[in-house]
Amino acid sequence: MVFGNKNHLVGLDIGSAFVKVAELKMSKKGNSLEKFGVAQVAEGVVSEGRIMDMEGLAETIRNLFKSQKIKEKKVAISTGGHSVVIKTISTAKVPEKELHKTIRSEAEQYIPYDIDDVNIDYQVLGESEFSPDQMNVLLVAVKQDLVAEYIELIRMAGLTPSIIDVDTFALQNLYETLPENDPEQVTLLLDVGASKTSMNILKENNSLMMRDMMSGFNQIHEAVSERYEIDLEAAGDIILGRKAPPDDPGALVEIQQAISNAWCAEICEVVHTFESNANDMKLNKVVVSGGGGFIEGFAKSLASELAVPIAGINSFEGLIVDPKRFPDEMLEKAKLQSPIALGLAMRRVNDK
Repeated sequence: MVFGNKNHLVGLDIGSAFVKVAELKMSKKGNSLEKFGVAQVAEGVVSEGRIMDMEGLAETIRNLFKSQKIKEKKVAISTGGHSVVIKTISTAKVPEKELHKTIRSEAEQYIPYDIDDVNIDYQVLGESEFSPDQMNVLLVAVKQDLVAEYIELIRMAGLTPSIIDVDTFALQNLYETLPENDPEQVTLLLDVGASKTSMNILKENNSLMMRDMMSGFNQIHEAVSERYEIDLEAAGDIILGRKAPPDDPGALVEIQQAISNAWCAEICEVVHTFESNANDMKLNKVVVSGGGGFIEGFAKSLASELAVPIAGINSFEGLIVDPKRFPDEMLEKAKLQSPIALGLAMRRVNDK
């Protein structure tokens, strides 16, 4: 793949706390990191996956592209949360030309929205393990108004929306390229973002279970803000260690531990549900990404509860990186926040 090819895309990960952008050069030698940048999103601009300030967010994206000197306008973006439904279903084998109609009919029983209000996509996973006359299909449904909202945003930013993916798939796309990926192991990809946590349990690079939970590190920001009677920005500085708490430093540890424990309880419930229905398959490891991965004690608590190794994702490990342009310190700070943008940057125009 030649850099600048007409199929080339820039990965743009739009979160409620940060916007991340990534551009890769793909060649026979491997994927090279060309551009990567992060911009903070003002409080309240994005809430629960919906855009509250379209022009403000578009301006943030424009400035990020300008600061990183990215000239390519075609972008791949992704979304997630309660407006997205992901489900593995079984359906009768039918000729390919009849498949879309069959999937749409089957989808109605799994989607909590009017079927006319969602965009549906799917991928055939193969024959059902229970019947040779059935096949497994990965069904994805996204609310049309959400899609329209993100398309309007991207166009307002002066860019061209070429692919709208799902956060969970973009993360998996990146993870499959990493040296740490062992397809034989049952692996939980756990992305703890600002306002949602995504779970994807994999084996042999196939998704066995996906869940989104409406919890994230914003809960800690809000709790710290309330405890110390400070604004959210100052709370973030304390959480990240840039400032000392105004009083009682022990309260910060207690807040982080209490919320981390609540996250762990939700995650463990999903894992235990999976294991009880997975024909003796057991989780082998957890790979953590997102800003929640920086919360002190979270990984240790989760490892204790699940009794499996927990590791932060090393997003740049599978890429060719020029250390003069991207020093180790910068990559270390960005490795947990970058995988979705990088996974999107690996997409190409007309990908399925």
